[in-house]
Amino acid sequence: MNEETLNKMRKMKFFGMHRAFKISLESGKAETYTPDEIIAHLVESEWDERQNRGVQQKIKNARFRYKAVLEDLHYSSDRNIEKNQIMRFTDCSFIDRNENILITGSTGIGKSYIASALGHHACSMGYKVVYYNVAKLFAKLKISKADGSYIREVAKVERQHLLILDDFGIQPFDTQSRAALMELIEDRHGKGALIITSQLPVSKWHDVIGEQTIADAILDRIIHNAHRLELKGESLRKKRVGNDELIT
Repeated sequence: MNEETLNKMRKMKFFGMHRAFKISLESGKAETYTPDEIIAHLVESEWDERQNRGVQQKIKNARFRYKAVLEDLHYSSDRNIEKNQIMRFTDCSFIDRNENILITGSTGIGKSYIASALGHHACSMGYKVVYYNVAKLFAKLKISKADGSYIREVAKVERQHLLILDDFGIQPFDTQSRAALMELIEDRHGKGALIITSQLPVSKWHDVIGEQTIADAILDRIIHNAHRLELKGESLRKKRVGNDELIT
């Protein structure tokens, strides 16, 4: 009878219940539970299983650059990173308030890692996140214009609670990319949060975007409710420890 129950749990994809019930049977603990206790135990196990699967799916969908966690961040005064400031972001209230985080600093300083770590954490809190390298995103949008999938691609971005734009300003925006950026920012303004990383200080973004009127409109929407992390110091890619693991 127990084997039949286990088979039915597996076929119905109650994998959390299946694992919990099987372990209880093998350990002999099933006999010590009252009926209401075993039901609560199985339901709790299934709940946890589905929550964990949901988080893993969100992380997979986000397509992060790094498998990053906040616990591995390296804090020091010479990097201009305050632990308290990062920890204030962990309740994800900046996402609820549709606020932005702008992370700037020289190449290799850890901007992308911090952005990815915040994104991973947001996924664990149940938020939908997507990560894009800016140059690759706008190249993809140009192709989608040609093959008719542009609206679908933009709609995918709009559905996310948090959009991460990495390596902003590596190259100047052309007319088509500038128009697409304006559309993305306009659609998200007041409706979703942004994390942007850039080697350039924010004061240089206007020149990279180009066309003054559009640049003014874009930056007004990005900057006015933004938290800023201005990283300093030398490239962390030059600093390695032990088994060649990158210090973040």
